[in-house]
Amino acid sequence: MSQPLVATLSIDSTAQAYFDNLRAQYFPKERNYLNAHLTLFNALPDEPWIYDKMQTLTTGQAVFEVNADQIISLGGGTAFKIVSPELTLLHRNLQTHYHDSLTNQDKQKRNFHITVQNKVEPAVAKSLQAELRSTFEPFSFTAEGIHLWRYLGGPWEFVRTFGFDG
Repeated sequence: MSQPLVATLSIDSTAQAYFDNLRAQYFPKERNYLNAHLTLFNALPDEPWIYDKMQTLTTGQAVFEVNADQIISLGGGTAFKIVSPELTLLHRNLQTHYHDSLTNQDKQKRNFHITVQNKVEPAVAKSLQAELRSTFEPFSFTAEGIHLWRYLGGPWEFVRTFGFDG
C-alpha cells in the first residue's frame, strides 16, 4: 500500500516566509519537521489519475487572493484563519472530483488555517494568541497553486506543484 498524498495550497514566497518564521519560533522544535502550510486534503490516494485530475483542475485556474482574517485558538496551538471565496470554490470543486476517494475527514467542509504553533500547553498557546492579536491586522496574500506531498508517518516528502496558470 502506497503512502497517501497530502495536498496543500501553494502561497506566495513572502507570505510563506512569514508563516515559516513564526512556526520556527513557536512550534515545538522536536515536532517541527514541516513548513507552515494550509492543508486542502489529508489523504489522497497516490494514484496516477489523482495527478492527471489535479493537472486538469489547476490548468486555467487564475492565481487569487486569500486573507489572513484573524488569529485563532487550536486549544494547544495557534493558527491564522484564512478566508477566500475562491479558495472555498476551488476546494469544493476538488472535493467533487475526488469524492469517491476521499476520507471522511477530507469530505468535510474545511476551516482553512495555517498553524504556527501546536501541541503546547493551552496557557502557552493563549499567551502567543494574545501577543499576536495585540498587533494583528488582517492581510492578503496570493494563492499560486497546489503542492502534493507524500505522507511518511510524520514528515512529508515533496512530490509536485501544480501552479495556477489561468
